[in-house]
Amino acid sequence: MHQAPKLTRFNENVMAKYQIYNGIFMTLPFDTITKTGVLLPLFHSVCKQGFSNKKNPKEIVESFFKTYQENPSEEKKIKLLFRFIQYIERQVVLFDAIEDAAFPIVNNMDGVGTLRNSKETATSENKWEALQKHLQKFKVRLVLTAHPTQFYPGTVLGIITDLTEAIKKNDLLQINQLLAQLGKTPFFKHQKPSPFDEAVNLIWYLENVFYHSASTVYNYIQSNILEYKSNPNEIINLGFWPGGDRDGNPFVTTEITLKVAERLRQTVLKNYYRDLRKLKRHLTFEGIEEIISELEINIFENSVNAQLNTLIPLADFKKKLETIKKILIANYQSLYLSEVEDIINKVHLFGYHFASLDIRQDSRVHHNVFADIVTTLQSNGNHIFKDNYLELSEKEQIQILSNVSDNIDVSIFKDEMVQKTLGSIQAIKTIQQQNGELGANRYIISNNKTALNVMETFAMFKLSGFGNKLPVDIIPLFETVEDLENAANVMEQLYTNTSYKNHLKDRKNKQTIMLGFSDGTKDGGYLMANWSIFKAKEDLTKISRKYGITALFFDGRGGPPARGGGKTNKFYASLGPTIEDEEIQLTVQGQTISSNFGTLDASQYNIEQLLSAGISNNLYSHENDKMSLENTKIMNDLADTSYQAYVDFKNHPKFLPYLERMSTLKYYAKTNIGSRPSKRSPKSEGLNFADLRAIPFVGSWSQLKQNVPGFFGVGTALKKYEDNGEFNKIKQFYKESAFFKALIGNSMMALSKSFFELTKYMENDEEFGEFWKLIYEEYKTSKRLILKLAGYSKLMQNNAVGKASIDMREEIVLPLLTIQQYALLKIQELQKDEKTNTEAVKIYEKMVTRSLFGNINASRNSA
Repeated sequence: MHQAPKLTRFNENVMAKYQIYNGIFMTLPFDTITKTGVLLPLFHSVCKQGFSNKKNPKEIVESFFKTYQENPSEEKKIKLLFRFIQYIERQVVLFDAIEDAAFPIVNNMDGVGTLRNSKETATSENKWEALQKHLQKFKVRLVLTAHPTQFYPGTVLGIITDLTEAIKKNDLLQINQLLAQLGKTPFFKHQKPSPFDEAVNLIWYLENVFYHSASTVYNYIQSNILEYKSNPNEIINLGFWPGGDRDGNPFVTTEITLKVAERLRQTVLKNYYRDLRKLKRHLTFEGIEEIISELEINIFENSVNAQLNTLIPLADFKKKLETIKKILIANYQSLYLSEVEDIINKVHLFGYHFASLDIRQDSRVHHNVFADIVTTLQSNGNHIFKDNYLELSEKEQIQILSNVSDNIDVSIFKDEMVQKTLGSIQAIKTIQQQNGELGANRYIISNNKTALNVMETFAMFKLSGFGNKLPVDIIPLFETVEDLENAANVMEQLYTNTSYKNHLKDRKNKQTIMLGFSDGTKDGGYLMANWSIFKAKEDLTKISRKYGITALFFDGRGGPPARGGGKTNKFYASLGPTIEDEEIQLTVQGQTISSNFGTLDASQYNIEQLLSAGISNNLYSHENDKMSLENTKIMNDLADTSYQAYVDFKNHPKFLPYLERMSTLKYYAKTNIGSRPSKRSPKSEGLNFADLRAIPFVGSWSQLKQNVPGFFGVGTALKKYEDNGEFNKIKQFYKESAFFKALIGNSMMALSKSFFELTKYMENDEEFGEFWKLIYEEYKTSKRLILKLAGYSKLMQNNAVGKASIDMREEIVLPLLTIQQYALLKIQELQKDEKTNTEAVKIYEKMVTRSLFGNINASRNSA
């Protein structure tokens, strides 16, 4: 049957349904004053018209009240604005649910980038054996993080799930009830979640989505590509940061780390129990019924009582499932075989760990901790370290660290951070005993600058009784432009260290290296960060291969292009032969989890897109796909030019004051969406750029609808070539390089989500007017030249559905953005008074904070 074009399917199944269900939603009586639903569309119209007439948000809001309200008191105005915020938040939820419900209709689940498409392409290109061989070792690792960009509480996520299902079935009665429930369910969190709360929220996705979607993808590969051949490779790995990520989060304790690991084990056991219970109803055969009953009882008892310690060893669990499979094939005509194979595959994928709990801490913390360890050991008569150790050179310290080994008593240390750091290392040992080695076998060092940073961490494990064979990967995270440039030198020092090289032999000569997009962009701007990471990967691949090591790259990506997000699968498909591609590892956080992996369909589709990107890059990239010397030279020049523009911008005297006083930056900490402080040094006074987290930094630009980190410097770099009459060189580069095309495409997305009319009033500001104009000029230059480069008449011209979705979401939150800017203007106005009305300021500050929720959720990848 002929399928309608994608945009038509989107309009029919998303846009049209939103108009219908939003109409129902707006007429529901959520409060005693039922006029809110009538007034909001009018306010929306006033906002739209007001911005087109170059009015500022204060004028727009006052114009609305003057036109549609009869002399309202200040209290009534504020109440109505808060109700508008509540309504718009829920409109966003409604649109999310409708888009999720339509996902398999709008997207071709067997089209380009899916495994079926990869299979058919491999067959037609005579690459069938190469595909099978590649899947024997290739992996995708999705690491769920607790970074605070998700504003939906668990209750709302549950409503979205139910609403999505009701919309799929066109169940109007159920939709009506859920919309009513949504209208009365609070969005605002009055207290910050604990790291354990964050873990529980994300485990919901493991239990309800990934458990099914990952196994569905794996089942397809096993049956349709590997043809049931034995394959020890899991292909899909899941990682987990909540409860293990200590970087800048003082609330993560050893107890919480252990508690989260236990929760992960209990959850996967519950899922196994549910599957075994279903199987038991079908496998009523002699020789099988007894085995399945025994497994069901054992798994159930241990799923409800973590202290029971009678859990069947994982290897025995697998053997019993294989025994059931053999009996079915031999005696019962393979009846229900696919159900048995499904649970076998799930146990292979998830073991008793479900997801690997990563531990992370900052190198600067480690360095201080290690100094305390040395001095405390010395004062307690332990002479592992020379008396003058702390005065030795880095090279001499590394030499000593290479040979240390002990099982030191943690109780001798009085410093809390030392206890926490060594406690987390001991926790890894405990977790591995209970959940298996995959339960926790990675330790990440943030802000890694030197080989000493790695060796200090390595030594802490050796001092904690792990012995000669360390069942843990030590992972340096390189973040700043300078650190990325030096990364290969750091790794060469490690590869030539005998002790560390022996450790890598025990880890199958594989070294995971993490690269940070978020802080890279914050440090060096969009083009330079992405290019620095690309070059670092090339250099690290080269140096690793020289020493017989396979580099595994772990990308610290956020949601928006400015933090390595956007269409990530296109990046992985475009890397070429000069970058190691045995695994794709990336962080998935906040809204990106719910938007890309929040439903079974979306999760399966996006896992397949990443797998197919890796397959495509490995099977179809050739030596001549390498970036030419001429194009490399151009990319270097573009990155350098944009970097200089960004650094000049970052060093502008108004840069930090603008963020602090004209944006929503300081309000992020008040949203109570994450356990982690918004600054690395929360006790420091004033705004320090180095301490500023990437999420509130990028998110604040997004709230202003300026999206600076996603484009600043791009226009300046492209204009240099236009001014020199060499723009054709850039066009040719764009045509030849999939990497550059993906880079520009993601910047285009950042530009699409910008709306400078919202803050145009700032151009007349006495203090910040010139700074606003500087940003706006770079935006206009970037937009004009990116369109010229791509040959488009409008942004995202090649992705009409993506653009339509963005446009609709921006349309929904336009009144919310207006209210936010209105509140910021009122705060500024009140603070200029000699006698500041502090109560009024508090009310408008609350209004700003409340407005953050809907704006972030609507953008889906803005922070």
